[in-house]
Amino acid sequence: MASTGVPHDLRIALERLAAVERLLVALDFDGVVSPIVERAEQARPLPETAAAVAELAGLAGTWTAYVSGRSLESLIAAASPDARTLLIGSHGAEVRLGGEEHPVTLDPDQKEALDVLHATLTAVAAGAPGTWVEEKPAGRVLHTRQAEASVAEAAVATARERLAGRRDVFLKTGKQVLEGSVVHATKGEGIAFLRQVTEADAVLFAGDDVTDEDGFLALEDGDAGIKVGDGDTSAGFRVGGPEDIAEAMALLVRFRAELGAQRTS
Repeated sequence: MASTGVPHDLRIALERLAAVERLLVALDFDGVVSPIVERAEQARPLPETAAAVAELAGLAGTWTAYVSGRSLESLIAAASPDARTLLIGSHGAEVRLGGEEHPVTLDPDQKEALDVLHATLTAVAAGAPGTWVEEKPAGRVLHTRQAEASVAEAAVATARERLAGRRDVFLKTGKQVLEGSVVHATKGEGIAFLRQVTEADAVLFAGDDVTDEDGFLALEDGDAGIKVGDGDTSAGFRVGGPEDIAEAMALLVRFRAELGAQRTS
């Protein structure tokens, strides 16, 4: 889906959000802050979005967050986030608040399940050219973006079949990935946690993937969800791509800064 700019109804919503006393701005990273790239380690935020997030973090009563399926280590390496920006990694299993990381801790049963998950996905990837496995503290991800469509489809089907019946492994399907985790966590739970921590009066959440739907479903009256790109969604608004998110964040900075200036004048 090509860049579409910021729709009029979203502009109105941004002005409304800018007026609340305590605002949480939460963004998925890949496909929202950063364009989608072939390899996860190549992803970088659009400079305009990164600048707007940093500006928002500096405004009174405003909190920013990245809510990602990436591990915290991978998210920090790719995003180089402002120290004030809150981080949710591994779909909510990992957290960084105020610069302090709260890593995931696995019990012996979860460690055993992770070993099984690792062995299964690496075996599948070994027989499926163009696929590879990303390691996370509580899971593994089978990436299929570089594989031919038939190979990718067969690899995902094989992995699901081999892991079927395991109640200690939670599978999520995203854009050209199959992710398995031994900790049940969702972006919706991550957003609910951040809402509680920040005591936000309203939340803005933007995401592009199937896993972001949990985040949209966690939104409440007065919040705003932005779907980036195509696909069914429960979000109230839609834009074409990361460039439109950059524009939306710049608008939110302007609206909130102007209102802040009016309050102090």
